[in-house]
Amino acid sequence: MVSIIMGSTSDLPVMEKAAKILDDFAIDFEMVALSAHRTPSEVEDFARNAQSRGVQVIIAGAGMAAALPGVIAANTTIPVIGVPISSSLMGMDALLAIVQMPPGIPVATVGIDAAQNAGLLAAQIISLSDTDVAAKFADYKQSLKSKIVKANSQMAEIKYTHKVN
Repeated sequence: MVSIIMGSTSDLPVMEKAAKILDDFAIDFEMVALSAHRTPSEVEDFARNAQSRGVQVIIAGAGMAAALPGVIAANTTIPVIGVPISSSLMGMDALLAIVQMPPGIPVATVGIDAAQNAGLLAAQIISLSDTDVAAKFADYKQSLKSKIVKANSQMAEIKYTHKVN
Protein backbone atom coordinates (compact mmCIF):
# COMPACT_ATOMS: atom_id res chain seq x y z
CA MET A 1 0.00 0.00 0.00
CA VAL A 2 1.03 3.59 -0.64
CA SER A 3 0.08 6.58 1.50
CA ILE A 4 -0.56 9.91 -0.17
CA ILE A 5 -0.27 12.65 2.42
CA MET A 6 -0.87 16.34 1.88
CA GLY A 7 -0.58 19.35 4.14
CA SER A 8 -4.17 20.38 3.45
CA THR A 9 -7.02 19.50 1.13
CA SER A 10 -6.10 22.52 -1.01
CA ASP A 11 -3.21 20.32 -2.25
CA LEU A 12 -5.64 17.73 -3.64
CA PRO A 13 -5.67 19.03 -7.25
CA VAL A 14 -1.93 18.31 -7.43
CA MET A 15 -1.83 15.14 -5.33
CA GLU A 16 -4.73 13.43 -7.10
CA LYS A 17 -2.35 12.96 -10.05
CA ALA A 18 -0.42 10.45 -7.91
CA ALA A 19 -3.70 8.78 -6.94
CA LYS A 20 -4.64 8.39 -10.61
CA ILE A 21 -1.33 6.66 -11.37
CA LEU A 22 -1.66 4.30 -8.41
CA ASP A 23 -5.25 3.55 -9.39
CA ASP A 24 -4.15 2.82 -12.99
CA PHE A 25 -1.51 0.41 -11.68
CA ALA A 26 -4.05 -1.24 -9.31
CA ILE A 27 -1.95 -0.32 -6.27
CA ASP A 28 -3.90 0.14 -3.05
CA PHE A 29 -3.46 3.57 -1.49
CA GLU A 30 -4.83 5.89 1.12
CA MET A 31 -5.11 9.69 1.07
CA VAL A 32 -4.85 11.78 4.22
CA ALA A 33 -4.47 15.47 5.01
CA LEU A 34 -2.00 16.04 7.86
CA SER A 35 -0.04 19.18 8.63
CA ALA A 36 3.48 19.17 10.03
CA HIS A 37 2.69 22.54 11.64
CA ARG A 38 -0.97 22.26 12.63
CA THR A 39 -1.13 18.54 13.56
CA PRO A 40 2.48 17.62 14.41
CA SER A 41 1.72 14.81 16.86
CA GLU A 42 -0.70 13.21 14.36
CA VAL A 43 1.99 13.37 11.65
CA GLU A 44 4.52 11.67 13.92
CA ASP A 45 1.98 9.03 14.94
CA PHE A 46 1.06 8.41 11.29
CA ALA A 47 4.71 8.00 10.27
CA ARG A 48 5.66 5.77 13.20
CA ASN A 49 2.72 3.42 12.57
CA ALA A 50 2.66 3.37 8.76
CA GLN A 51 4.80 0.26 8.34
CA SER A 52 2.70 -1.77 10.78
CA ARG A 53 -0.35 -0.85 8.66
CA GLY A 54 1.29 -2.28 5.53
CA VAL A 55 2.45 0.98 3.95
CA GLN A 56 5.44 0.47 1.66
CA VAL A 57 5.90 3.98 0.23
CA ILE A 58 4.75 7.42 1.38
CA ILE A 59 4.13 10.28 -1.04
CA ALA A 60 4.03 13.58 0.86
CA GLY A 61 3.05 16.81 -0.81
CA ALA A 62 3.57 20.21 0.76
CA GLY A 63 3.93 23.84 -0.19
CA MET A 64 5.67 26.85 1.30
CA ALA A 65 7.81 25.67 4.25
CA ALA A 66 7.16 22.09 3.07
CA ALA A 67 8.14 20.41 6.34
CA LEU A 68 5.74 17.47 5.95
CA PRO A 69 7.92 15.10 3.87
CA GLY A 70 10.93 15.62 6.13
CA VAL A 71 9.01 15.19 9.37
CA ILE A 72 7.53 11.95 8.03
CA ALA A 73 10.96 10.72 6.87
CA ALA A 74 12.41 11.50 10.30
CA ASN A 75 9.84 9.20 11.90
CA THR A 76 9.86 6.15 9.61
CA THR A 77 12.15 3.85 7.65
CA ILE A 78 9.67 3.67 4.75
CA PRO A 79 10.76 5.46 1.53
CA VAL A 80 9.28 8.96 1.37
CA ILE A 81 8.74 10.82 -1.90
CA GLY A 82 8.29 14.56 -1.55
CA VAL A 83 6.13 16.59 -3.91
CA PRO A 84 6.81 20.33 -3.70
CA ILE A 85 3.57 22.23 -4.32
CA SER A 86 3.52 25.68 -5.90
CA SER A 87 1.61 27.69 -3.35
CA SER A 88 4.08 30.59 -3.17
CA LEU A 89 7.31 31.63 -4.89
CA MET A 90 6.28 29.40 -7.82
CA GLY A 91 7.01 26.37 -5.63
CA MET A 92 10.73 27.07 -5.31
CA ASP A 93 10.43 27.51 -1.53
CA ALA A 94 8.82 24.08 -1.21
CA LEU A 95 11.32 22.46 -3.59
CA LEU A 96 14.30 23.78 -1.67
CA ALA A 97 12.77 22.86 1.68
CA ILE A 98 12.24 19.26 0.59
CA VAL A 99 15.54 18.61 -1.20
CA GLN A 100 17.70 20.16 1.53
CA MET A 101 17.24 17.36 4.05
CA PRO A 102 20.04 16.74 6.55
CA PRO A 103 22.31 13.69 6.17
CA GLY A 104 20.57 10.50 7.27
CA ILE A 105 17.02 11.67 6.52
CA PRO A 106 16.57 11.13 2.77
CA VAL A 107 13.47 12.27 0.93
CA ALA A 108 13.25 11.45 -2.78
CA THR A 109 11.93 14.60 -4.44
CA VAL A 110 10.12 15.07 -7.73
CA GLY A 111 9.57 18.32 -9.59
CA ILE A 112 7.23 21.10 -8.51
CA ASP A 113 3.61 19.87 -8.73
CA ALA A 114 4.89 16.60 -10.27
CA ALA A 115 2.69 14.23 -8.27
CA GLN A 116 2.31 12.05 -11.38
CA ASN A 117 6.04 11.29 -11.22
CA ALA A 118 5.73 10.61 -7.50
CA GLY A 119 3.04 8.03 -8.27
CA LEU A 120 5.25 6.48 -10.94
CA LEU A 121 8.25 6.34 -8.59
CA ALA A 122 6.08 4.70 -5.94
CA ALA A 123 4.93 2.15 -8.54
CA GLN A 124 8.56 1.43 -9.44
CA ILE A 125 9.39 0.84 -5.79
CA ILE A 126 6.38 -1.46 -5.37
CA SER A 127 7.34 -3.29 -8.58
CA LEU A 128 10.52 -4.56 -6.91
CA SER A 129 8.39 -6.98 -4.90
CA ASP A 130 5.22 -7.24 -7.01
CA THR A 131 5.50 -8.90 -10.42
CA ASP A 132 2.05 -7.70 -11.53
CA VAL A 133 3.00 -4.07 -10.92
CA ALA A 134 6.39 -4.68 -12.57
CA ALA A 135 4.64 -5.96 -15.72
CA LYS A 136 2.27 -2.98 -15.75
CA PHE A 137 5.20 -0.63 -15.34
CA ALA A 138 7.06 -2.25 -18.24
CA ASP A 139 3.92 -1.85 -20.38
CA TYR A 140 3.65 1.79 -19.31
CA LYS A 141 7.25 2.48 -20.35
CA GLN A 142 6.62 0.79 -23.71
CA SER A 143 3.53 2.98 -24.22
CA LEU A 144 5.70 6.09 -23.73
CA LYS A 145 8.02 4.87 -26.47
CA SER A 146 5.09 4.12 -28.77
CA LYS A 147 3.72 7.66 -28.31
CA ILE A 148 7.01 9.19 -29.44
CA VAL A 149 7.31 6.85 -32.43
CA LYS A 150 3.76 7.75 -33.45
CA ALA A 151 4.41 11.47 -32.96
CA ASN A 152 7.50 11.28 -35.19
CA SER A 153 5.59 9.53 -37.95
CA GLN A 154 2.90 12.22 -37.75
CA MET A 155 5.52 14.96 -37.90
CA ALA A 156 7.03 13.34 -40.97
CA GLU A 157 3.72 14.03 -42.75
CA ILE A 158 3.94 17.78 -42.07
CA LYS A 159 5.23 19.52 -45.17
CA TYR A 160 7.22 22.75 -45.40
CA THR A 161 9.09 24.12 -48.35
CA HIS A 162 12.51 23.78 -46.73
CA LYS A 163 11.90 20.82 -44.41
CA VAL A 164 14.34 18.05 -45.27
CA ASN A 165 12.91 15.09 -43.33
